[in-house]
Amino acid sequence: MKPTVTWILIADGAQARVLEHAGPGKGLTQVEDLVFSGSRRKAREIMADRPGRSFASAGTKRSAMEPRTDPVEHEEAEFVRGVAEELEQHHARGAFQRLIVAAAPNALGDLRPVLSNGVREAIVAELAKDLTNVPTAQLDKHFSEFLPV
Repeated sequence: MKPTVTWILIADGAQARVLEHAGPGKGLTQVEDLVFSGSRRKAREIMADRPGRSFASAGTKRSAMEPRTDPVEHEEAEFVRGVAEELEQHHARGAFQRLIVAAAPNALGDLRPVLSNGVREAIVAELAKDLTNVPTAQLDKHFSEFLPV
């Protein structure tokens, strides 16, 4: 009988990694090639040019135009979308049957709508926590109620 493989996605808006739990007594192991790293640039670094200027609706005064979206939030959303696409590809190949998502609250909010139905159905638990800087050896206690020992 093939063991049930559980993947654990640990993410925030700029970095993510996937760990695997292949059954009782196996512990958590890093999934090769599934460590993602985006950038942690500030808005002023993303937007190299000064904002455009426009005339006021009445009079001759001009003011700077604000961007329609926050460039940092946009970059984080694009990063999360890329992580979701990778998860979908691996799920379609049968690499995992169950998924636990531990992500910073903002990243979790960005992740939910971009996950495919198949990946969403594989989710057995979500933790709105940023565990990206927690060493792998210390992660067991965060997931003990979801994983068989």
